[in-house]
Amino acid sequence: MIPGDLSAELTRLLISLTGAGALPRAATSLTANGTWRQARTPVGPSPGSYTTSLPFELASLSARPPEAIASQLATRLARLPWIGTAQATDGYLTLTVTPDHLAGLPARIVAAGSACAHSDALAGRELTAPHPPDLAAVPTWHQAWRAQHAALIGRFGEAAGAQVLFFHSESKAAGAQAPKAGVSDPPAAVAYFGLDAVRFALAAAPTPRSPAIERQLGKPLDMANAFVMIRHARADAASTRRWAADLGLRTHQRSHQAAAAAWSATLAPAELRLIDLMSWLPERIAAAYRRRRPADLVGYLAHLAGAWLDCSEACSALPFRGRGGGSQTDTEARLELAEAASTTLAAGLGLLGVAAPAMM
Repeated sequence: MIPGDLSAELTRLLISLTGAGALPRAATSLTANGTWRQARTPVGPSPGSYTTSLPFELASLSARPPEAIASQLATRLARLPWIGTAQATDGYLTLTVTPDHLAGLPARIVAAGSACAHSDALAGRELTAPHPPDLAAVPTWHQAWRAQHAALIGRFGEAAGAQVLFFHSESKAAGAQAPKAGVSDPPAAVAYFGLDAVRFALAAAPTPRSPAIERQLGKPLDMANAFVMIRHARADAASTRRWAADLGLRTHQRSHQAAAAAWSATLAPAELRLIDLMSWLPERIAAAYRRRRPADLVGYLAHLAGAWLDCSEACSALPFRGRGGGSQTDTEARLELAEAASTTLAAGLGLLGVAAPAMM
């Protein structure tokens, strides 16, 4: 969502610069959507910082080097009150948002609901894709992977703003069979492991080779299994506000803007990492579409789930868990953070066609 904010500001700036004659008219057809990457420092990723290669595309339309264009964009964008720093480095433009803007993201995610996964990275594109297959009627893993892969790519494209026409594909019905303790084929696996586990295994496999799919299905049902961890993290986050209500916790009644401003001054590293990760959901979906790799979204959701579990341990709003304790000042912000994590994980799982339980 924050990369979308930055893209919108860049679009407005390109229109302004084009009108002033500083850039060719064709520049207004370009967008930063889908070009953002996480900014890195010598010690690792920098929360709230986003890097785009857009200056290189703009340079291809003019006789100016990308370094000069990036510097011009940085100078103008640095004037925005919610931009902390704007830097041009080797032709790339890196923008860091203020702590207040970052702290305001959970409330925006909660308000958006499942739409928090949406962007306009593919706006104007028209695509076709099949509906998800009936895995109980697909005879081989190769066919199942291909059919689900095409369906997921269509879903990702739709979330990224494309107009997608979904169609029903034909599949040969499998004969009725008793559940078998094995993964010899999709119908047997669905009967034994359940549809959600099979859909997840297909999404997590980068290729249609059956060993990777079968390895995922054969993993123990513990927190080392991404299927278990992601759904557990979603249920854990979804339960946090309910537990708080059961405990009778009272929270401040402040505007979101005031709450974000107060909370931003005390954000812990675990909270910063979680909010930063949540801000990338639409970009990760668009990237998974471009690369045709649903497994990339699975990996992102696993990182997000781990970040929530770390945050709930280190900065809990609840007095009976973790080390955070739940101070009166931060309780409402942390409860909203839990709801935002729940919403983000549910949106990602929903795109994969996997149920996102609110309780485990």
